[in-house]
Amino acid sequence: MSNEATRPAGAKAVTSAVQSVDRALAILEILAHDGESGVTEIAAQLEVHKSTAFRLIATLERRGLVEQNDDRGKYRLGVGILRLAGATTARLDVVQEARPLARALAAATRETVNIAVLSEGAALYLDQIAGGSSLQSHNWVGQRIPLHATANGKALLSGLDPAEIGAAVSTPLRAYTDTTVTTVKALLTDVAAVREAGYAIAMDELEHGLTAVAAPVRNAHGDVIASLSVSGPTFRFDEERLSETVRSVVETAQEVSERLGWRARDRGGVAENA
Repeated sequence: MSNEATRPAGAKAVTSAVQSVDRALAILEILAHDGESGVTEIAAQLEVHKSTAFRLIATLERRGLVEQNDDRGKYRLGVGILRLAGATTARLDVVQEARPLARALAAATRETVNIAVLSEGAALYLDQIAGGSSLQSHNWVGQRIPLHATANGKALLSGLDPAEIGAAVSTPLRAYTDTTVTTVKALLTDVAAVREAGYAIAMDELEHGLTAVAAPVRNAHGDVIASLSVSGPTFRFDEERLSETVRSVVETAQEVSERLGWRARDRGGVAENA
């Protein structure tokens, strides 16, 4: 008896799903290489039946990843690819433009600098630069962090209106410490203050002993597309140092924004479209 015949039904389903994903990606690669191609040609390259190729193409078409040329009936990459590529490019642009400034900020403050973006109801950390101090915070790169309990999260939420904020966070809001905001109403109040001030401070909200200062990063249209933060042990942030850090973070975030095409009339953060 073959291995396929003795394989559990669940395993067969998983294998089939993975194979379908692999074939769908292969179709995108074929279209990227050939420009346009018909179902028959795609099926031949995949070495599958024409009906199988058609089902895969139809799924990609529903997602906007491929589209059909009305004149010749052939398929090409759709505008959905541009949307996905644009999102990736925007993130790469932020990291590329922010990296040298983040390094300078980390060197000046001797604390950890992070770059984060909104992602699926959380703050996704894209980049981190370690400072020169002996005690460094956790490496957050690639991790999603709660929006309501972090300075980066509140800076990111400052670019949304109240209804969007309510939809962006998962309720009930989890209490990580005794100072974590746990109601949407209180979160909206915090975010309104961040929007007015141009920066966010989270002291012992995600974990005891951790303080962070964050400011929004904007694109050429003034939209908040990322946040930049400095974080470190709370005991190192007395009132004077906290004030200095706020000023440095805001100035750095504004400089990153300007590199992305945003313009400020003054250092208070009034935006002027490029």
